[in-house]
This record gives sequence, C-alpha cells and structure tokens, in this order.
Amino acid sequence: MSSRGPQDVEAAPEASTRIVKSQEEAFEALFKSEYARVAGIANRVLADPHEAEDVAQEVFINFHRLHSASAQFAPAWLHRAAAHTALNRLRGRRRRERREQAQAPEEAARTVDPQRMLEVNEDRRLVRAALARLAPKPAAVLVLRASGLSYAEVGQALGVGTGQIGTMLRRAEAALRKEVTRGTSI
Repeated sequence: MSSRGPQDVEAAPEASTRIVKSQEEAFEALFKSEYARVAGIANRVLADPHEAEDVAQEVFINFHRLHSASAQFAPAWLHRAAAHTALNRLRGRRRRERREQAQAPEEAARTVDPQRMLEVNEDRRLVRAALARLAPKPAAVLVLRASGLSYAEVGQALGVGTGQIGTMLRRAEAALRKEVTRGTSI
C-alpha cells in the first residue's frame, strides 16, 4: 500500500511539467544566444545566408535531440557542428555540381558580369573548393576563426587547448594556400 495522498499524486505531474518548461526555456535561451553565431559560421563557409540558416536550424535540431540545453559544452558543440555541417554541404554541393556537369552539356554563360565581379567570384569559388579539400580539423579551425570566434572559443569547439590554436591556424592557412595553388594549377 502506498502512503501517497491525493495531493502527492497531483504534485508529480506538476513537477514534471515544470521540468519540461525549464528545459524548453533553457533551449530557447541557448537558441537566442547562439543562433546568430551558428548561422554566421555556416554563412562564412557557404556564402549563402538562406542555406546557412538551414544549416543552423539543422544543427539546433540535432543538438536538441541529442543533448540537454544546459550542457556546459553546448556553445562549443553548436559552433563545431555548424562548421562541419556547412563544410559537408559545401562538399555535397561540389559533388552535385560535378555530377550535373557530367550529365548536362556545357551551356553558354547566361549572364555577363563585369570583369571584377567575375574575378572576385572565381577567387571565392577557388577558396571554397580548396577549403572543401582540406581535412575536417584544419577546415574547421579556419572557418571558426574567420567567423569571429576567439582562440579560446575555437579551442573549446574543437576540443583542444587554447595554446594550440595559433599553430593549428597557421598550419591550416598554409594548407589552404597550398590547396588554392594546387586548384589553380590543375
């Protein structure tokens, strides 16, 4: 026999409702504080604000499914996931473009852009293609740092010490330069 009274039975659902609401509030607070940065990281990689927002939403959904919003590692996890998800989209886009080019005959250019615009777009394409060829960790360190994260935030997102970020960043920059050069000489 249980010694619970009627008020104890009513208190149990009330307590679980409070827990659910506090978890929802914690996630909402996390979302509000980190969304702009997560979308910014994705946009830095993709150069497409709409696709960057899709990536940010995907990252938050995945986080919500897997972790508690009050987890201490939440911001670092979100930043790292944004970088990796955006890089995966970039790589997927590149694969899709290759498939489409292989399947479709070459078409004449539809629009004529000014020369400078063309050069800038080509440079951006080359850098993004080179970034997509880099290993995940160097690509992530470049993207996170270029997105405005401090060395400490980048270190936390990648799970390495702050003191290692400068070295990782220099090596990643050198690897990116090498990939850009390799990409232009093909």
